[in-house]
Amino acid sequence: MNQKEIEEYVNKAANTLKDIVEAADIKQYIFPLLFFKRISDIWDEEYKKAVDIYGTDIDISEMPENFRFQIPDDCHWIDIRSVTTSIGERIQRILREIENKNFEILHGVFGDAQWTNKNVLSDKKLTDLIEHLSTVELNLKNVPNDLMGNAFEYLVKEFAKETGHTAADFYTNRTIIDLVLELVKPEPGESIYDPACGSGGFLVKSSLYLKSKAEEFRNLKLHGQELKVFTTSIARINMHMHGIDEFTIIQGNTIDDPRILENDELKQFDIIISNPTFSFDKWNQAKFTNDPFGRNILGTPPASIGDYAFQQHILQSLNDSTGRSVTVLPHGVLFRDSELAMRQRMIELDFVEAVIGLGKNLFFGSGMESCLLVCRKDKPGDRKGKVLFIDAKEELKLERSEAYLLESHIKRISGVYHSFEEQEGFSKIVSTNEILNNKGNLSIQLYIIQANNNEVHELDQLLALTKSNQNELNSNIQNLFEQIKNLGIE
Repeated sequence: MNQKEIEEYVNKAANTLKDIVEAADIKQYIFPLLFFKRISDIWDEEYKKAVDIYGTDIDISEMPENFRFQIPDDCHWIDIRSVTTSIGERIQRILREIENKNFEILHGVFGDAQWTNKNVLSDKKLTDLIEHLSTVELNLKNVPNDLMGNAFEYLVKEFAKETGHTAADFYTNRTIIDLVLELVKPEPGESIYDPACGSGGFLVKSSLYLKSKAEEFRNLKLHGQELKVFTTSIARINMHMHGIDEFTIIQGNTIDDPRILENDELKQFDIIISNPTFSFDKWNQAKFTNDPFGRNILGTPPASIGDYAFQQHILQSLNDSTGRSVTVLPHGVLFRDSELAMRQRMIELDFVEAVIGLGKNLFFGSGMESCLLVCRKDKPGDRKGKVLFIDAKEELKLERSEAYLLESHIKRISGVYHSFEEQEGFSKIVSTNEILNNKGNLSIQLYIIQANNNEVHELDQLLALTKSNQNELNSNIQNLFEQIKNLGIE
């Protein structure tokens, strides 16, 4: 198959359910079934190869070394096609048996969709979906890992488009990821971590980055943690669909309950790349104040804005010598008064290597601008005591309401970062002393002056700051009311 054909195939599968299942819920059914079909077809392919080698005198199905995944008896795709009633119940049982048979790598991977609810999925509708998926053999010969992975990524992106502004919870613009990887330049054998991994884009792309350069990619040590249960399943399926089986992705709240540990302490990584939820407020501030993992190295963030909780988690998880990180963040982290002390401390410790401003519309359902905060624990000698600012808001391609970075944009931004050079109106090197004299303000427009756009962006920044402070004020007032009520005062 070619790319267009496989995309049409998976898209038609999703469309089969559109008239009866909410758009945001369709992926709970499509992704597991697509993965089930994939591993069944690969199992058939592996079985035929084993027969060619060993013949039929022995039970090849009992030889696990011949198979990537184990398929228990009566749990093959063929077995689903033969069922005509209570199909959802049979699917649910089969998926659980496959998980249990491959417990170490597949436990929980199929999620917890309501397969048995006939008000959602009738036997007729499931039969239509199964028969459509059966029209294509998803083995490696017909659909290699790269093609299958691309098709899965296409489907994730389509769901993200329909989900709108909440898509950022599981999908990051892949061209932003391409830029981030050009900044950190992973090396074979390095450890890479995403503490808010969503659908696994950063981790998948890290492997593909090395593969595209004909470098060893299979020995990367990939780790991720994701808050939402089914999004964690999507990330794991995404890895397997790309042919990546060696990884660790764990479900859980990274800030309240970090689970990527080593000797009961935060595991240390060479590279950390992430796009956490912007300005999230669902986190335990009190617990973080006395964090058992010592992550509050800069201080305790406001209860209503947890961006610096994630940033401190990232800094504390970095390898002291080789560690480098890039975090996608809202512009407010660069100048908000409520985070001033933490920002100053981060600059005093000389962790900030670069601040890169990105343009609008790079996130589905949102026209907001974002930035990349590039940090190292141990910056190269010629970069110590300095921060590189890059204003790359014009470096994008806009088509309708969707924007992305072209290769030329990525090359320019990453080129200036690696050469650590100044370009008038685009990049500026500023000493940490100057930044501290500006009360730790990391606003890009404060250091890079653009004659035509400066006033407009100063206004944008002022509006963003006003909105941020208003949100914080509202949250504080609400907390005050709740405390008064707790005292018995109405």
